[in-house]
Amino acid sequence: MRISARNQIVGTIVDVTKGATTSHVRVDIGGGKIITSSITNAAVDELGLKAGGKATVVIKASDVMIAVD
Repeated sequence: MRISARNQIVGTIVDVTKGATTSHVRVDIGGGKIITSSITNAAVDELGLKAGGKATVVIKASDVMIAVD
């Protein structure tokens, strides 16, 4: 796979929790850190995502926001 995004982190899928239309996919990236992504159920099915599988988390910087008071 070749992609222009530079923020790529390889990990292992911990679990996939499906909702009505979207799923939460939790990926263990090591060192006790877990990244959670919200993607469509269709994407989960098409990619065959399941616990124990390897995955690459791709983060597009313009789409990540964090705020605190």
